[in-house]
Amino acid sequence: MKTIGLLLISNIFMTFAWYGHLKYRTSPLWIAILASWSIAFFEYCFQVPANRIGSYQFSTAQLKTIQEVITLLVFCGFTLLFLKEDLKWNYLVGFGFMVGAVFFVFKKW
Repeated sequence: MKTIGLLLISNIFMTFAWYGHLKYRTSPLWIAILASWSIAFFEYCFQVPANRIGSYQFSTAQLKTIQEVITLLVFCGFTLLFLKEDLKWNYLVGFGFMVGAVFFVFKKW
């Protein structure tokens, strides 16, 4: 659970670093870059420990899959709440297929 919590926090920072500046498109690009890199520092402060701790319990592929599913969940919330954009049905279907990948990665074959 610690790994998932750290990945969740990391992904919140990551999403703001990658997409938060889109709400402020009139600001100069260099400010967006500096702000994004500043936010990304905090992302790494949670991402690196999450992967290190998680590597004792999960394979690298499993860690990446967990991270991607958390990213999709955080991104959906971010898109709706911060950017005020709608999530179209086809986006959700596509995201659902990605979440379906979890089955194949975590299934013991």
